[in-house]
Amino acid sequence: MGKLNTSPPPGLAGSSSDADAVSLHSQSGGRVFENDLEDGETSFYKVDANAGTEFLIHESLDKNPSDLERQIRKSATKPPRPSVRVLGTHSQTVQEKGKSEKKTITDFDVSLDLTPYLFSDAASATSWTKLRTVENTEKTRRGTILPKRAPGVKRDIEVTSPKPTLAEWCHRYCASHSSIKSFVLKREVSGFDQEKMREKLETLVRGTNYRGKVTISFPVKDNSVVIYSDCKANRWRLTPWIVWVCYLSFLWLLTWPYLFFRTKRFEVAIADWPFSVIEYDGSQQYVSMSEDHIYNLWGRAISRAVLDKRQGTLGQEDLIASQTAPEQPFGNALEGAPSFLRHGVNAITAVNRQLGWGGDSW
Repeated sequence: MGKLNTSPPPGLAGSSSDADAVSLHSQSGGRVFENDLEDGETSFYKVDANAGTEFLIHESLDKNPSDLERQIRKSATKPPRPSVRVLGTHSQTVQEKGKSEKKTITDFDVSLDLTPYLFSDAASATSWTKLRTVENTEKTRRGTILPKRAPGVKRDIEVTSPKPTLAEWCHRYCASHSSIKSFVLKREVSGFDQEKMREKLETLVRGTNYRGKVTISFPVKDNSVVIYSDCKANRWRLTPWIVWVCYLSFLWLLTWPYLFFRTKRFEVAIADWPFSVIEYDGSQQYVSMSEDHIYNLWGRAISRAVLDKRQGTLGQEDLIASQTAPEQPFGNALEGAPSFLRHGVNAITAVNRQLGWGGDSW
């Protein structure tokens, strides 16, 4: 399986005495941990193909708090993968087997990866990320089944001692006598104005006279790491064929409640990955680019992709093409084609932009 740990950008080793946060602000990339966990018969690593969630099982992480803390700190240096997705659909009535059915037709489905803008210098992995533990007033799972605040805390009124450090939480996890437990690291993206970007992109799409439904979302992948205790129940819950057997045989009606009420969850570590931060004087400082800069950089490429009815993630070649070539859809596909064909396609595109396209049909 190779090394159990992932291979994120270089991070900061840090000491266990850091109470609130470990900042990588303005660092050129520190060292990675030198002594990774040794592989063994009990090691297990899996990544969810859809969400990108990482699952780890290793006996040392159940018993050794320093190994657990080291793993959390290293995993925190790997960024989440935020993106913006621009989806255009319309409804169309079709005749099948003598019956009318309304179907949803996808006109375009374009995504843009925003991960590079979490770094002030992507080459050296310089970011403003901070690793912290949850506040006493936050409702979360603290080695419990259900979310709750710290003992002695009611809403925003705190009457207890300072919040536990990461090292203290790791000691609590390893000291827990529960055989089925998990320690979760969440990677959170902050400081990005989604509403502002949504308005700009919707205006951009409507500017092509598109009449269908426009859905703009901001999915985030690779946003969590789940470390499970080394036991059969946790291994079974991550084994695909066992999961399918439970679904098909309806055993999940028994196994799901069992795992839910038996698993003690420690959801107490958070890696904050900001696009921007608010300074003490109230000014907003961006790690890399503002929402306006990102829009101005990618606007033409997104517009061309929408008109080309693309489905997929835009890359550097799309950005370069949008800056160096005229803004005409299908330009690459029609390169070298007869002039009458190019003129015909361009004429259709011009008509679509003038009269509207992508509307519902009945």
